Amino acid sequence: MSGMLDNETALLEKMAAGDRDAFQAIYYHYAPRIYGKLLKLLHSEDLATELLQEVFIVVWQKHTVIDPTRSFRSYLFKIADNLAIDLFRKANRSTQLLNRLLEASIDHYTHTEERLEQKENAFMLQQAVDALPPQRKLVFTLCKLEGKSHDEVSLLLGISPSTVNNHIVKATKFLREYLADHPDIAGIILLCFILK
Repeated sequence: MSGMLDNETALLEKMAAGDRDAFQAIYYHYAPRIYGKLLKLLHSEDLATELLQEVFIVVWQKHTVIDPTRSFRSYLFKIADNLAIDLFRKANRSTQLLNRLLEASIDHYTHTEERLEQKENAFMLQQAVDALPPQRKLVFTLCKLEGKSHDEVSLLLGISPSTVNNHIVKATKFLREYLADHPDIAGIILLCFILK
């Protein structure tokens, strides 16, 4: 499956003129790719679906100014990236949204751990992470459980890399102390895996 539609330029020109069939053809071609990217970022089917719809709402709102000679795929992925960044920034101000993102990330991590047959450890880690203050919990989840860099998290949340580092240092210290109270072998393995 190629990245670009065979007749993409013609479809973009028609869409720019208000042709809804052309818009639909473009949607059906690109929606699975954008959804896959959003799902990888958010680990939530609901949130990925919501943002996917927002991406194409933006496209339709701006259909008259789309340049058919420029990479439409790059344009779409840029919109998706910007909407994901906005979502993470909003999560800093909305406890409900923050909880949705964190639940999705913990669920994603739990599925990974189940494949490694460490359900108890994943539950123990979830309990420990849940005890962190909200922003520290989000920073730790993004960096340690999802593998994002400090710079990526800084950009996503609109905070400085030094603030990200500060959250990680404090979260790691807290989690080491928390998990030290549960000194089973599996917990120690988990510490080595997560708190490296």
